[in-house]
Amino acid sequence: MYSLDKTDTKLLQALSDDPRSTFVALADTLGLSRNTVQARMKRLEDSGAFLGFDRRINPAALGYPLTAFIEVHVQQKRLAQIVLDLALIPEIVQAHGMSGQTDLLVRVVCTDAADLFRIDGTILACDGVERTETSLAMGEVIPYRLTPLLDRRG
Repeated sequence: MYSLDKTDTKLLQALSDDPRSTFVALADTLGLSRNTVQARMKRLEDSGAFLGFDRRINPAALGYPLTAFIEVHVQQKRLAQIVLDLALIPEIVQAHGMSGQTDLLVRVVCTDAADLFRIDGTILACDGVERTETSLAMGEVIPYRLTPLLDRRG
């Protein structure tokens, strides 16, 4: 990823404020030409600056009102295959490899407690998974955000 300059940061701040902005609207807001905005957006996209846009879809709208975090303890030599197996479970919306006591931290969405129990059982059934520890999210208190980091740069 290339290093962001002040104009890139302002462009990202404007997108953070209004993610649906068009190139023309961004150009007007920032006092840039549409071509400049379009070229910078392309460069930002090619550099990997943007995450997948499906992140903004609320799983509750799809019928999955509950979120849980499952700590997964695995046999390290089977980690690569376990990750492939976990990727086949549609309710797993995110997973991170961790340092420390937990090998993987998996974020899942579910319809209810019985569904969470089923998902946990599916994870436990993966060859090489030794055990899990599950915590139900009671509510999101700080949503995913980058605006404070952009503000710090600007």
